[in-house]
This record gives sequence, structure tokens and C-alpha cells, in this order.
Amino acid sequence: MIKKSQKEEVAYFMRRLYDQRLTTTSGGNVSLRVGDKILITPSQTDKGRILREDIGVLDLEGNNLTPSLKPSMETKMHLAIYKRRKDVSAIVHAHPVYATGFCISKKEIKTNLAGEAWAVIGKPIKADYQLMGTIELANVVAEASLKGNVILLENHGILAVGSNLLQAFDRLEVTEAAAKMTFITHFLGNNRELSDMELNAIERLFDIK
Repeated sequence: MIKKSQKEEVAYFMRRLYDQRLTTTSGGNVSLRVGDKILITPSQTDKGRILREDIGVLDLEGNNLTPSLKPSMETKMHLAIYKRRKDVSAIVHAHPVYATGFCISKKEIKTNLAGEAWAVIGKPIKADYQLMGTIELANVVAEASLKGNVILLENHGILAVGSNLLQAFDRLEVTEAAAKMTFITHFLGNNRELSDMELNAIERLFDIK
């Protein structure tokens, strides 16, 4: 049974992405797994004003249970991840400027500069470029998701998964913060990266496996 509050949560986190300037009016998508159903943001909708009434419902095979709504063009990508990652209940995909810039430049986002980044996202996983909205992109990203919870899509954007929407959103937001830190400290110079011993201590503190 889909609750109105669950649809509102999906709409809220899409609006939050836009409000935090992590995506554009037309960019990004958010989904939530509820039992054997998927709630997902629609295509061609103002992401800054999206409401729960705009959230579509699909089954795990991609059948649209809300035919009056057009689901996100990246629906295949979301479904492919849910099928491979039974532990994932939420996906957030967006195009934050700094992190996406690293996806384009092929430079590494350093997550070992500050403890929060390592604790929240660890090491991001890269996925090779494929045309947006295609099954090829869906398969490449879904396979990458087996290796980590934050995926850097080459020449495209960032995708984060989680057990809930807040965790997925947090991972994407922290990735953008880590990208900014990497960019800024490159110009400041004299960087101090956390050592393997210090990173291991963070993992033990947060029971990261």
C-alpha cells in the first residue's frame, strides 16, 4: 500500500536537490522502493515545484501503474539497480556542478581529505559513458553499484543509493562537498590527506565494512 507520505518524501527530496543547487530545473531524478513497487519522479516537470501528485508508481518490471504520468527517462537505470541491490531502497541522481566537473575531467574526487567524506561515501565508483536513458547506461551503472554506493557517471552526473532517501541524498550532497574541497585544496596546495591508519580508524568508528 503506497502512502501519500511516501510520495511526499520523494517529491521533497527532489525539491531539496534543486533548492541546494545540486541539479537544474530539468535535471535529476529520485526514486523509492516500497515493497514490490517503485515511486519515481516524472520526466519534463519543474523539479523545484514538484508535488506528491506528480510522483509515478511502477512495478519492478517497469510497468507504469500511473499512466497519466510519464516516469523519468532514467527509470531503466533505477530498476536495474534495484534488481541487483536488494539492500537499496532509495536512489538519488543529479548533476551537481563540481562533482560532475570531475566526471568530465576524469580527475579524482578525493574523499580522504576530511573524515565526513570517507565515513559517508568511502571511495566513489566510476561508470563509463553511455547515452542517457538507455539500457546500456542502466546496465553499466547497475554493475558499478555492486562496488559502492556513489557512482560517478562519466560526462553525465552523480548517482547515490541508500537504505532510505535521506541516506542516498546525504551521500550525493557529501560527494559534491568533497568535490569542492578537492578543487579548492588543489589551488591552496600543501594538502594533508588522511593516512590509511586514520581512514581505518574512521571505518571502525562507524562500523563500515
